[in-house]
Amino acid sequence: MSSRNRPLTRQLTFGSLFSGIGGLDLGLERAGMKCLWQSEIDSYASRVLAKHWPNIPNLGDINEIEWQQVAPVDVICGGYPCQPFSVAGARKGTNDPRHLWPRFADAIRILRPRFALLENVTGHLSLGFGDVQADLASIGYDTQWDCIPAAAVGAPHLRDRVFIVARDTRAKQRRTMADSDHRGSHDPLRARWNAPWDGYQDVAYTSSQRSQRCWDERPTTNNSCTGRRLWEPEPGVGRVADGIPNRMDRLRGLGNAVVPQVAEHVGRIILELANA
Repeated sequence: MSSRNRPLTRQLTFGSLFSGIGGLDLGLERAGMKCLWQSEIDSYASRVLAKHWPNIPNLGDINEIEWQQVAPVDVICGGYPCQPFSVAGARKGTNDPRHLWPRFADAIRILRPRFALLENVTGHLSLGFGDVQADLASIGYDTQWDCIPAAAVGAPHLRDRVFIVARDTRAKQRRTMADSDHRGSHDPLRARWNAPWDGYQDVAYTSSQRSQRCWDERPTTNNSCTGRRLWEPEPGVGRVADGIPNRMDRLRGLGNAVVPQVAEHVGRIILELANA
């Protein structure tokens, strides 16, 4: 029986850091994993977690968690704060008080899950990404990563994000995450996907200027917009929160969340690796 078809001996468990409203959590559950704990401090997001995961403990502030007292899991997942790396901010890196990757690394180092799943913005690739990979290597984890857009799961926008899958190299009967021994390699996540995710055409551009130009020029002579099914630069979302409970909190929660469908696919990749 091939490794792909061989059943797992048990269900994989996971713990969630920087859980937000549970986008990663929902995706990993859909892939077949079981959540044992979460960690979130935002009051609105915590209420969402309590509603949808009423029996899962919220460990609260990652800075105050005593990891020696936390239940071990097979997978630790989380999208650590992107503000230190995002091109939309000041990009202070390690000088940003929201630079909480070291706390994430502590959790991995102490609990030693079989896998860790990390998510962040693409701006991380040019600031701090090498440090994260070096930290993981220093505590005995091989990594593979790729940039996966929401368009890969059918969304009409890109929302490109970096996903890192790290695997404990000290695990018994371990196998490398690719046919050869790669440390910090690129592309294997893409190779395991059912289809490539380059060259999408039926998506909204993140540049409102270019998007509006394409919208105004349809269908004209040969240009970069010809043949595309075009989208307006922004959907018709109302700007007034009056009368809609927690509208601003909801929008912020959605904006910070990982697309569950992407998390589900990466979760299935982890299950395949665990089953190899």
